[in-house]
Amino acid sequence: MKKILIAAMAVAALTACQESLEDRCAREAKEYTEKNCPSPLGENITIDSLSFDRNTHTMCYYYTLSGKADDQAVVDKTNPRQVLLQEVRNATTTKAYKDAGYNFKYTYMSKKNPGKVLFEATFTAKDYK
Repeated sequence: MKKILIAAMAVAALTACQESLEDRCAREAKEYTEKNCPSPLGENITIDSLSFDRNTHTMCYYYTLSGKADDQAVVDKTNPRQVLLQEVRNATTTKAYKDAGYNFKYTYMSKKNPGKVLFEATFTAKDYK
């Protein structure tokens, strides 16, 4: 009887410690933002934050473009939707989220014109699978 009680308590403890995918996603986004943001990713791009929208299961990435990249014509010319879609498809770090059908949203803001969105796209499972 004692062994059964200990086994039941061990199973309960293990299941209580497991984190849902939503909780993991929210935690990882928060931790990444707190530890790494803002952070330059290249000469003209900075990642400002990463968040997770539980209602829509969307990972949201926010960037600021500066210098030569901070130009609507330059952004449009680079075909950012196609480039980002390839990145989403090829990313191994988000495999668990892609397997669960989560969405990925990218927002690029202007440094010289604060509040101006230069590009925004959301990718769903239909896009990247």
